[in-house]
Amino acid sequence: MRTLIYSLSLLVTAIAFGQNNTKYWQQHVDYTMEVDMNVENYQYNGTQELEYTNNSPDTLNRVFYHLFFNAFQPNSEMDIRSRTIQDPDRRVGDRIANLSEENQGYLHISNLTQNGNELSFEEVGTVLEVELEEPILPGEKAIFKLDFEGQVPEQVRRSGKNSAEGVALSMSQWYPKMAEYDFQGWHADPYIGREFHGVWGNYDVKLTLDSDYIIGASGYLQNPEEIGYGYEEKGTEVNRSGDMLTWHFVAPKVHDFTWGADPEYIHDKITAEDGTVLHFLYKDNEEIKQNWKDLQPKAEELLLFFNKNIGPYPWDQYSIVQGGDGGMEYAMLTLITGERSFESLVGVTAHEMAHAWFQHLLATNESKHEWMDEGFTTYISGKAMNQIMQTNANNPHTGSYQTYFQLANSGVEEPQTTHADRYNLNAAYGASAYSKGAVFVAQLAYVIGQENLQRTLHRYYEEWKFKHPTPNDFIRIAEKVSGAELDWYLTDWTQTTNKIDYAIDSVEESGENETTLTLERIGNMPMPVEVSVTDVEGETTIHYIPLQMMRWEKEAETANWKVENDWAWAYPTYELKLDIPLDKIDMIEIDDTQLMADTDRNNNIFIPEDSAAEEEEEK
Repeated sequence: MRTLIYSLSLLVTAIAFGQNNTKYWQQHVDYTMEVDMNVENYQYNGTQELEYTNNSPDTLNRVFYHLFFNAFQPNSEMDIRSRTIQDPDRRVGDRIANLSEENQGYLHISNLTQNGNELSFEEVGTVLEVELEEPILPGEKAIFKLDFEGQVPEQVRRSGKNSAEGVALSMSQWYPKMAEYDFQGWHADPYIGREFHGVWGNYDVKLTLDSDYIIGASGYLQNPEEIGYGYEEKGTEVNRSGDMLTWHFVAPKVHDFTWGADPEYIHDKITAEDGTVLHFLYKDNEEIKQNWKDLQPKAEELLLFFNKNIGPYPWDQYSIVQGGDGGMEYAMLTLITGERSFESLVGVTAHEMAHAWFQHLLATNESKHEWMDEGFTTYISGKAMNQIMQTNANNPHTGSYQTYFQLANSGVEEPQTTHADRYNLNAAYGASAYSKGAVFVAQLAYVIGQENLQRTLHRYYEEWKFKHPTPNDFIRIAEKVSGAELDWYLTDWTQTTNKIDYAIDSVEESGENETTLTLERIGNMPMPVEVSVTDVEGETTIHYIPLQMMRWEKEAETANWKVENDWAWAYPTYELKLDIPLDKIDMIEIDDTQLMADTDRNNNIFIPEDSAAEEEEEK
């Protein structure tokens, strides 16, 4: 009996710990790297010292590094996936399979030690598997040192040499990068084509290459007096003797380090109203110069918009660098293609700069929750463009809604919990991550109100900046801000492919001054419902029907706002009594804001026959 009681007590303790293990922690890294780049053959070598702090409650017996450039070799996982998926990325296609040896990418390491002791390791595609000589205990630090050599691939995806626009070096995901370890364990995902998850830390990087090249990079330049090209202060003499220059950058509190380099870069910089120095590096090309000049005040407006609508940008600089193969966000920097119309240039800058918040400040695991960084970014950049480019649309997210509707009705939609690499179609991934992700945020304004949504974004920033938030962390913030129960919203929208579809089933006169409206829930996803009733005089009343499982009611958003009885999800129909005769009704509509993502709006509107006939005559 004593043994049984002891065993049960251990079981209860284990269960209690498992259910209440909510204390947040994250690992920490400090990188010191020195790199020499040969711009003749685009090969480079370097040294890396990494101080790794194990802040987890776990003992680590092995670690993993990402070796991203190994993806750019024939028969790599990225290559095979691109050649077997039904709709390959047009930028990749079969290009990796056809790369000549000198145009392939690689990244190899040697002389790997832990606290001075040699380690055994195995290179497995884009991942380095490392067995530790001594475990890293909770709270302990370890010093890893290694040498590495790489070859920059032809520009295929994100990184590479000699892009289609002639940029010499787009250096993203270029160094041995420690994989993230968090409450779910190691995230040593192979590089197949999607995005990333990184460890927060500090970078000290020295880059040595031909003195003709100009670099834009993550972090703060430590030796501007030696470099020039717009980095020097006025009146500073620049020593340009010798064939090589070493650029020294320090990037604090980031989870990545990226750089671009070209001998023809023009380097401009402006200081924004908040004190942030904005750097612009772009090719000396007469056809694009004016657009890049005009971009600069718009970039400042974007920065200030995001400061106001999310939270203050915390670093002292941000760089917009021509390079890459489209647009891709990195720490304190973005690489974007530059040969665009002005509106497109501002648009890609808006999106990638917004990622400085939704990924490089609020660093979600992009492999598991890609819809958070891409969707939240699409949402906020859409709002920013609407204001800054003076589009002034009532709903700046209409494009995201339309793309989501196409996805939802296509038959190929997969839940947003699908791992980013596992989607059956690239198109389904894109629509889910960007458009459905943006609708998640925009529609939340319909669920809890615009003011509560704005407060949620601000509080999310304050509580989760410089951390790795999950979907649950965000929705819990929304619950705390609004007071509504919202687990159902996160569950149905992100973990299923349930659709929203509410319909007007019937409208019948039920008394001298009364009309009975019967609503039907056709889709499986629940929502609160707003029904606008417009009379023949043009006055509209909003009948707000709370969703029972929310245990909450939204505050009035218009003058004529009437709260009705709750609608429980299991009931497929709902009867609403309107204190207006049928012949006085001009139109009834479910959700006239069109913020609810109802996948079939054809059944959302009722117009009495007389009114419909009059409208037809007017046409």
